[in-house]
Amino acid sequence: MGEAPIASIENAAVKAGRYRWVIVALLFAATAVNYIDRQMIGVLKPTLVAEFGWTEGDFAAIVFWFQVAYAIGYIGFGRIVDALGARLGYTIAIVIWTLGHMAHGFATGVTSFAAARFGLGVGESGNFPAGIRAVTDWFPQRERAFAIGLFNAGANVGAIITPLLVPVLVLYFGWRAAFFITGIFGVVWLLAWWFIYRHPSEHPRVSKEELAWIQQDPVDPVEPIGWSKLLTVRETWAYALGKFLIDPIWWFFLFWLPGYLFERYDMDLKTFGLPLAAIYLISDFGSIAGGWMSSRLIKAGHSVNFARKSTMLLAAVCVLPIWFAQSIDSVWGAVLIIGLATAAHQAFSANLYTIPSDMFPRGAVGSVVGIGGTVGALGGMGMALFTGYILDSTGSYEILFAICASAYLVALAVVHMLSPRLGAAKV
Repeated sequence: MGEAPIASIENAAVKAGRYRWVIVALLFAATAVNYIDRQMIGVLKPTLVAEFGWTEGDFAAIVFWFQVAYAIGYIGFGRIVDALGARLGYTIAIVIWTLGHMAHGFATGVTSFAAARFGLGVGESGNFPAGIRAVTDWFPQRERAFAIGLFNAGANVGAIITPLLVPVLVLYFGWRAAFFITGIFGVVWLLAWWFIYRHPSEHPRVSKEELAWIQQDPVDPVEPIGWSKLLTVRETWAYALGKFLIDPIWWFFLFWLPGYLFERYDMDLKTFGLPLAAIYLISDFGSIAGGWMSSRLIKAGHSVNFARKSTMLLAAVCVLPIWFAQSIDSVWGAVLIIGLATAAHQAFSANLYTIPSDMFPRGAVGSVVGIGGTVGALGGMGMALFTGYILDSTGSYEILFAICASAYLVALAVVHMLSPRLGAAKV
């Protein structure tokens, strides 16, 4: 297709209305809150290690129980969202995760921190199943990767805010109060969500033209499809195994990067926040660019298969330099290499997250996302224990960065082998 058809499509989208992007803004904000709550344990790791005398294995155990809960909750919330819809499903998720987050302020050791992380993990596991279901309800296929990339960018904004905000809260109020203060963010978001969100067909702010734009794709079944059926199709495993390979890498970045910067570059609570925030600022670009690139390729006339996979291939190649991160003596040199890798992860992830809505009817999207999230969390559990073992045994991140560098090319190969054309799943 040439430039004229692309311009025509974009003009039609503008004339239809833009209220769907308000929904993306809500999802973006929820994901930012999600990541502030999730990342605080990583930012506070040096403080908590000093106070409680934890080993790397102790910290890994706390992370492990978060991921156990995430694995259980993800598949459960996938089903809940398919049954109850995004509005109520998201509400249940944020209530649970906010309570779990605030419970950290009462923790006194490894066991109580692990219990609080378990509660947080159960609730936070609902964020992406509910968010992707909301995007599926509110956007046509041509816009979904971009919309998911935008709301997924909230993860990076949360990760940017956390190392800048939390040290200030800790220095002025203490680390326990920091958990209570940041918990308020979830309460505020919940009020906004409950008053603003409705299904587009029921929303008074959505025009007939915008509703027609949203519903331009062929109608598909909305009835939930059983897990037993979904687990037998290759397309489910294309998504799930992709998550199994890349999610542990993101968990590693999220929970161990603060400690890595602390130790490798001899930083403290006052100085490591800016480099860490810079890494996630760079990664924010990747989330948006990855969604934009595949959506743009589709608008230019390329197949969904080509658009998603070519974007994922470029992202996978951009992760490779992290293999050499530990040999870089300059903290800002390391920031650039690690930031490129985290940006590439987000670009890859934005497209991987979109695949279920490309291949499955909307009644199954939440369940497939839930299955993939659970399988990804299982990989994260193994990565947490492996990371603790490697760091306690060797004190070196070299093996861990090598795993990070190779995971995305392997993940893309698996996705392609199981779903060569990203065609509709036979369910």
